[in-house]
Amino acid sequence: MVRIIIALAMFIASLSIEAQVKVPQASPKSTLTQTVGLTDIEIEYSRPSAKGRVIFGDLVPFGKVWRTGANANTTISFSDDVVINGATLKKGKYALYVTPKTSEWEIYFYSDTNNWGNPEKWDEAKVALKATVKTELLNRNVETFTIGINNTDNNFANLELSWEKTLVALKFEVPTQKIANASIDKVLNGPSAVDYFSAAQYYFQSNGDMNKALVYVNKAYEMHEKKPYWYARLKSQIQAKLGDKKGAIETAKISLAGAQAENNQDYVKMNQDSITEWSKK
Repeated sequence: MVRIIIALAMFIASLSIEAQVKVPQASPKSTLTQTVGLTDIEIEYSRPSAKGRVIFGDLVPFGKVWRTGANANTTISFSDDVVINGATLKKGKYALYVTPKTSEWEIYFYSDTNNWGNPEKWDEAKVALKATVKTELLNRNVETFTIGINNTDNNFANLELSWEKTLVALKFEVPTQKIANASIDKVLNGPSAVDYFSAAQYYFQSNGDMNKALVYVNKAYEMHEKKPYWYARLKSQIQAKLGDKKGAIETAKISLAGAQAENNQDYVKMNQDSITEWSKK
């Protein structure tokens, strides 16, 4: 019995040792991150090597959809909308597929990224954008499949795919000027209603300077076109802390009316409870 137990322990130990063995992947995974202008791009893919094989037209047949790498989906994500050949590709994450041909490739940005390799059934409705790119013949051999973001400018860059002696470069444009202009306008125009509200909320919740809190919440309320009832709610609480119970009740009634109009029962109850409390002598 003892011998059996010892043999079993040794067998389990051997399995544990085997489970810890590490070997290199045939197609190692790679992650590429690149900022173009103000837009962040991230690519995740596995990189097969040629190893003496003929790639395009053989290992990767012409005229058939290819996963653009090995193993799981090759994915690409954009933090902003980008423009490709005059068409807009919405920000987000896409699986990257291609159909190689002798003189051009078709590149697909596919909205379903949960496939291992090619989808079991190709769905054209999931093709967010399709682009055709001419191939370029390289004067050198690329042993390992490579995806890169090159020829970067503040407003555009090339998504480049290269393997063997083939290169395809897809130009995409990024909205740098639009984002920069919006950022400049926001900063130079000063704080927004949300900024003032956040400052007032901080002072109130941290028992800070209530006079500053009142100034900031007033600015927030004046600046906001819709006059949110939760802004009025905060103002009433600040007024109450400052000892202005009459003013607090009047403001709470404004918040109450807004909450009732929006059917927000939580704010209705909070305002009703506060009015009752502040009305006590």
